Amino acid sequence: MTITTRRLVLRPFGPDDADRVRSIVESGVPFLPPGAPGHIAGIPQWLAFGVHELWRSGQGIHLAMVSDDTIIGAISLFRTVWGTGTTEVGYGVHPAYRGRGFAPEAVSALTDWALTKGGLRRVELRANLDNTPSLRVAEKAGFTREGVLRGAGFEDDGPHDLVIFGLLARDLSMGPPTMNGRGFGTGVRMESERLILRPFTGTDAHDVLAAVEHDTEIRRWMPWAEGYDLQRAYDWCTRYAHADSVNGVQFAIEPKTGGRLVGSVGVQRADWERGDVEIGYWISPWARRRGYACESARAVSTYLMMRGFHRVTLLAAVGNLNSQGVAKKAGFTEEGVLRRALPVGDGLSDAVLFSLLKDEHRW
Repeated sequence: MTITTRRLVLRPFGPDDADRVRSIVESGVPFLPPGAPGHIAGIPQWLAFGVHELWRSGQGIHLAMVSDDTIIGAISLFRTVWGTGTTEVGYGVHPAYRGRGFAPEAVSALTDWALTKGGLRRVELRANLDNTPSLRVAEKAGFTREGVLRGAGFEDDGPHDLVIFGLLARDLSMGPPTMNGRGFGTGVRMESERLILRPFTGTDAHDVLAAVEHDTEIRRWMPWAEGYDLQRAYDWCTRYAHADSVNGVQFAIEPKTGGRLVGSVGVQRADWERGDVEIGYWISPWARRRGYACESARAVSTYLMMRGFHRVTLLAAVGNLNSQGVAKKAGFTEEGVLRRALPVGDGLSDAVLFSLLKDEHRW
C-alpha cells in the first residue's frame, strides 16, 4: 500500500529503513508510531514484525511519511472496525518539519484512501483541546469538530480534554459538481499584493467574535451579528463558511506580514448559467482605512472572472457610505437602488446595487 501526494510518499516501513530509523531512535525525537523501539537493538525486530502487527491483525496500518527519501513523520489508521466501517487516524511529524503543511497533506491523503478504496464510512481524529496545531491540522484536512471528551487523554502532565473530529465518506461527495467545471471547491486560497485570502479555520473564531463585539458598524449593518457569541463564531469558521462550495465560497483575510484576522470577503448567489455572481465583505475594526476591503474585492473579482463569470455584483445599504466607497474604489459602477433588499437591524433597508463587468475590470 503506497499513497503519493504532491510532496509525500506514504508507505509501509520495511527492512531498508533500518538506517533511517536508527538515526531517529538515536536522536530521541518521539514521532514514530506507538511501540517503536527505544533502543537501536530493537530496530530489526520492529521493522520485521512489530510495525506490521496492526496490519496483520486487521485493525489498521502504520505508514512512514517520506519526503526526499527522508522519514519526516509517521501516520496510522487504528481501531478499525470493518463491520461498522469506522477507523481512527493518528500521526507524528519530526519537529524540524512541522509548520509546513505536511501533516494535513498526509491526513487528507490517507483519509481519502480509507473512505474510498478502503471501503470505510467514517474516520475519526482526536486531539488535545490545548494543542492548537493539531486542531488546525484536523480542520485543514476537512474534518468536522463534533465535541469534547472530558479528561479522555492522558499525557505526562496528567489528563487532558480531547476534541473529537469526524470525516464521513459522504462528506467527500459534498464538493462541487465537476460537470462544466462548476463549483468553487474546498480549500481555495489566493494572494494579493498585501493579503492572503484563505478558508476559515476554528482558530479564527476569537478574532471574528472580537470584531463583532467591539464594532458598532458591523453590528449595525450585518444582520447575523445580533447576539453573536463564541460558539456561533466557531460554528461559522468550521462549518457554515464551508457549507456551500457550489454557489459560493468564503475567505478569511489575513495580512502577509502576519497578525490578526483582517476580515472576510465572500461569494454568494453564483449563477453559473448566466455568468453572474455577488460578493460581500466586512473588515475588522483594527484593520480599517488601509485599503484591505478594496484589495480583497479586486482579488476575488479577478478570481471569479478567471472562473468564467462576466458580471460581479455588490449590494450596500443606502446608509452604509463606507461600503459604497469601497465598491467605487474597487472599480464597481453604481446601477441603482433595490428597494427593501437588505436586512438591517429589525427591518429592511434599500440597497445600492453595484456591478463590475469583465471588460471593465482592471487586471
